[in-house]
Amino acid sequence: MYDPLHDKSPGCFQPYPNSYWAETSGTAPSDDGPITQDITVDVAIIGAGYTGLSCALHLAREHGIKAHVLEANQTAWGCSGRNAGFILKSSGRKSFTTMQKQWGEEVMRGIYNEMASGVSTVNSLIAEGIDCDPQALGYIKVAHKANKFNDLVTLAKLQQKMFNYDVQILSREQLHQEYMADKNAFGAIRYQDGFGLNPLKLAWGYQTFARNAGVQIHTGSPVEHWLTQSGSNKTRPSAQHRLVTPNGIVTADKVVIATNGYTPKGFHPLITNKTLPVLSQIIVTEPLSDEQIAASNFLTNNVVMDTRELKYYYRKLPDNRILFGGRGAITGKSAEDPYYANRLLSVLKTSFPALQAVNIAYAWSGWICMALDDLPHIYQNQQNNVFYSMGYCGSGVSFSVQAGKRLAEKVAGKTVPDLPLYNKALPTFPFAPLRRVGQWGFFHYGKIKDQWF
Repeated sequence: MYDPLHDKSPGCFQPYPNSYWAETSGTAPSDDGPITQDITVDVAIIGAGYTGLSCALHLAREHGIKAHVLEANQTAWGCSGRNAGFILKSSGRKSFTTMQKQWGEEVMRGIYNEMASGVSTVNSLIAEGIDCDPQALGYIKVAHKANKFNDLVTLAKLQQKMFNYDVQILSREQLHQEYMADKNAFGAIRYQDGFGLNPLKLAWGYQTFARNAGVQIHTGSPVEHWLTQSGSNKTRPSAQHRLVTPNGIVTADKVVIATNGYTPKGFHPLITNKTLPVLSQIIVTEPLSDEQIAASNFLTNNVVMDTRELKYYYRKLPDNRILFGGRGAITGKSAEDPYYANRLLSVLKTSFPALQAVNIAYAWSGWICMALDDLPHIYQNQQNNVFYSMGYCGSGVSFSVQAGKRLAEKVAGKTVPDLPLYNKALPTFPFAPLRRVGQWGFFHYGKIKDQWF
């Protein structure tokens, strides 16, 4: 499997993975095909995932700028088409209490408002007519140990006080009787505004809207070389960037890097050693029988996540399959090892013993993008002609769309909120060549912590 820490290209026109989403979503909407000749553009966006498509859409709709999106493979071929489809009012891994301690009340609330706006932006776009199978509202955070339930209760009361957030506290008995009888869950809190959907269909909806607004989306167009020039184009002196694709060069005034966890090794100095791509693994089971659903009391279609350091997450899909996810392999070379999918199935069966006979129907993995400070960053170079948004830490389905909107404002020269999300660069990983060693150590630390503390 493509590994961003080792490979300099994600490929060209690679097919979608054998995922549940790719197999059940139907036919992708039309795009503009590969770059076939040299062109000059105002704005080139690299990556046709949520961030790139949102940036292109908002540039066209709100600023009158018709960008060209360059995608190495297919629209949403990366994480945007591989994730679990959780729409949550969050991103990154940094808690709001930590933000409050680090930056104060005003900044913390500003970041919360941006995360909330991400959900609102997604909902408003879906309301325009995106058929992406949204399920019932509700996000359940379960305690994987008895002592973690007290932590969740404290969190719920804090968020009720901080944000007037509608958070419901569920005892173990309530959870098992009213939602699902997860034997590994010792109570939970439930938010009213998270939900699940088909993430690939969502991205395809963004693509359709962007093209209708005049955006050109070129699939099968990997950027193989990025050349920077200064003032050599007499007819267009601001066009400093030459993006070399297999069949044509795109010369651009401004470039947006929207590749997140799929950014190739050594792609651009602005983002070198700034992120850690981490594999997430997802399985989808065969459809459950009515008897299996009843035996597990699986009443809910809400999205579910636990309190582990190395989190598990799941949901019941519209066709009564169970999607279950967690961490995957450390390297791309090991990504397809069936051990990681089978490990998830084993955990699922400990949560729901009535599912002992259930089998895996789909299994796939994908790269999420970790930032050193556990926070996404939307930033630019000193010349204001190269921009990026990265570091969603596995929780960016909704916020990436808000990030794309803010990217568009930056590209158009508009003012964005004065928040660490937008005014600070991604921090550089120390001892960057050893990132995978650190990841290995963290996984072992997390395993011990989840079991014993």
